[in-house]
Amino acid sequence: MNAKGDLSAGQCEACRSDADKLSQNQIKERLQAVPQWQLLEDEGVEKLFRVFKFPDFAQALAFVDRVGAAAEEQGHHPDILLQWGRVTVTWYSHKIGGLHDNDFIMAARTDRLYG
Repeated sequence: MNAKGDLSAGQCEACRSDADKLSQNQIKERLQAVPQWQLLEDEGVEKLFRVFKFPDFAQALAFVDRVGAAAEEQGHHPDILLQWGRVTVTWYSHKIGGLHDNDFIMAARTDRLYG
């Protein structure tokens, strides 16, 4: 996070399998920068997700394309569920089975792409 708290300006780093997951305090701190995102636990893995709404399928699909391009650029990829007028994006770091700074950086970038 930069001095202004803008996570979207951060760059993802290669996440090794021995990297530390964020602590609960770190997660709470970073959630303040992406307040519309929610935590979920799926089979013991903490994840960050948000539902984005659109007036139609075409705009939802275009958003998925933008998120996919940003993910590819950073080498960090989300789970994406595309439905009519709705996209659910879920970020977590597969290699560590939990949350890393990369997930919050990409959540903030996803918000920027939606805005």
